[in-house]
Amino acid sequence: MVDLGCWPGGWLQVAAGLVGPGGRVVGVDLAAIDPPLELANVVAIHGDLSDPGVLAAVREALGAEHADVLLSDAAPKLTGVRDTDRAREEALLESIEALVPALLGPGGSLVLKLLEGPEAQQIEKRIRTRFESAKRTRPEASRKGTSEQYLVAKGYRGAG
Repeated sequence: MVDLGCWPGGWLQVAAGLVGPGGRVVGVDLAAIDPPLELANVVAIHGDLSDPGVLAAVREALGAEHADVLLSDAAPKLTGVRDTDRAREEALLESIEALVPALLGPGGSLVLKLLEGPEAQQIEKRIRTRFESAKRTRPEASRKGTSEQYLVAKGYRGAG
């Protein structure tokens, strides 16, 4: 399992329990997990998702050709300037979209945070074509007034 945008580490802890001691969870974020998680089946990588060296580090830490699940609760650092924030969201989603074929194995699942906006809708549309099923959901725990939702996609068919 790979967690793209893993800071502060909560999803890493949950994922570690789900995969069990025989599984592996690899997380990546621009912010370091501090204090570091002391879980034998978790590796946290401090780096930028768009850096090709980070992809190599994730694959090495994963110890497998592909992950069964990609999680991403990542969000860009917001400025309050609508155009800048949308551009940052689009760049982040494009980085994640580019990693899907490199990291996710056939039949795998993706859980991806989306913020409302035309950029997210375009990326969602492209991602949906690569999975057998996909639906948006909004967790009850989400803050009132937030535009965040999650795309849950299952049955990865490949980059096609």
